Amino acid sequence: MNFPIEILRWRLVAAATAFLSLLLGGCATGLQFNSQDSQGKAEPPPPTEMITEQLIAAEKQASGRPAEQDLSRLMVPNPPPYAIGRGDILSIVVWDHPELAGGGMTAATAAADASGMSASVNANAPQPGFVVDHLGRIQFPFAGLLPVEGLTEEAARALLTQKLARYIANPNITLRVQSYRSKRVYIDGEVKQPGLQAINDIPMTLVEALNRAGGLLPTADQSRIAVERGDARYRVNLRDLVQKGINPGNIMLAPGDVVRVHSRDESKVFVSGEVVTPRALTMHDGRLTLNEALGETGGISPLSGDARQIYVVRKTPERTRVFQLDARLAGSLAMAESFELRPKDVVYVAASPLANWNRQLSLLFPGALTNAVGVTNRQ
Repeated sequence: MNFPIEILRWRLVAAATAFLSLLLGGCATGLQFNSQDSQGKAEPPPPTEMITEQLIAAEKQASGRPAEQDLSRLMVPNPPPYAIGRGDILSIVVWDHPELAGGGMTAATAAADASGMSASVNANAPQPGFVVDHLGRIQFPFAGLLPVEGLTEEAARALLTQKLARYIANPNITLRVQSYRSKRVYIDGEVKQPGLQAINDIPMTLVEALNRAGGLLPTADQSRIAVERGDARYRVNLRDLVQKGINPGNIMLAPGDVVRVHSRDESKVFVSGEVVTPRALTMHDGRLTLNEALGETGGISPLSGDARQIYVVRKTPERTRVFQLDARLAGSLAMAESFELRPKDVVYVAASPLANWNRQLSLLFPGALTNAVGVTNRQ
């Protein structure tokens, strides 16, 4: 008979259950940190901050301050006209005096250039015209060395007219920039045509630079556009600007600026633990709420998840912060929708005490619960 053997199995399962209950009685089922400093000493775990309406309001206020300060330095509502710089090539025509064209620049050449025919000329090939030298000057017949750096086309034309008026009665002069080579910006990242963009008579705003680069790619993150100017670095969030009613066309680029459009893949949030489908999520133009992150992963697992223990782990330059949400409380879903995640955040849903007990029992006594269920079925 197998009856005594079955009784023995039941007693073993009961003893194992009692032993495991004592073992797990003092164990925490939530998120635990075991960290050490450089000397090998155990460091205290970071404090857990409960997600409340007050905490959400404080986080929004803290995250909104730096962007406003940076953007105020980039805004130029009324950009000045283009100023001639070193390396630019000027097209100068003195009407009725073709002998003053110089450098192969004739009235016919100027007319053809005005019609747009010179657009196909290779930029590296020598072009007719008057090149502004390294000292910001051009050399013109009768006028000699003429300083034009920093002048607009109108101001340079008036200066040249004043010089030639000593030799020519009522000179009629056409002066304009034929080739813009003194000022450039660099566009990099998630755009169709990255590279150098020359600043011309059209104001080089951020929107203009992105359009000249072919526009943003579908993988571009509109909330993470970096403008590097010298040692300063500014972060531009196009989405927030539009929502606040600020025209992005007022962001004026300066010569030498570097614009980098970051990819959405760089702004991921990781969801793990007791959810239906743990995975990495891509933020939507820099925005992803805790509620959206849980929804896109299928929600909390109904079999093993603990709705009381939803954690968000965030690494900051100062310290590691741990936020906790108790989804059983009234208004928790509204707070989860208002709590905005940041890139590289880790969302973790802890297992319920029953799920932890089942897993520990399976590790210590493999097949014990299965044998117990089999005995019950045979009875």
